[in-house]
Amino acid sequence: MTTAECFNLGYISKRSGNHGELTFVLDVDDPTRYTKLQSVFIDINKSLVPFFIKRIQVRGNNATVQLEGIDSIDKAEELLKHSLYLPLTFLPKLSGKKFYFHELPGYTVHDKNHGDIGIVEEVMDFPQQAIFKIKNGAFEILVPARNEFIVRIDRDKKHLEIEAPEGLIDIYTSTKPDDEAEKEANN
Repeated sequence: MTTAECFNLGYISKRSGNHGELTFVLDVDDPTRYTKLQSVFIDINKSLVPFFIKRIQVRGNNATVQLEGIDSIDKAEELLKHSLYLPLTFLPKLSGKKFYFHELPGYTVHDKNHGDIGIVEEVMDFPQQAIFKIKNGAFEILVPARNEFIVRIDRDKKHLEIEAPEGLIDIYTSTKPDDEAEKEANN
């Protein structure tokens, strides 16, 4: 199993108790989906190592977990701050305008006003909002991944249709050098 075949579930934040229990921070929309989790992959030295779960108790975005084979403070300490992963197959299927960040890279982007504008290179996650990073030859176009800009997602055709705010795409695709554009503005 590789990280490309998985999604990041969260990380191990601290020990909990004296018998190797750990606290997982679940970086997911709905932590209650993981109350019956039976196993997890832990990233140890860039390898995903499977661990079976003996006991899990989810409270908010934290889970107190007892892993098989981790029965002491020392063994638990070795896993602190490591990332947690699950296979992509654990994610529920989304429909409509909802999407997972990992699924859109490679999608062709069509803007209602500009036609095909490029391919999604990645969906960048910033605290304020997510951004579609779209590659079009020499141009890189950044469009907020906001629901009101998404017209339709066609998963079968790997096609994302958007309606970007007026003028946004033009900012990125203008071929005029900065001083030439400035001269025109001053005339």
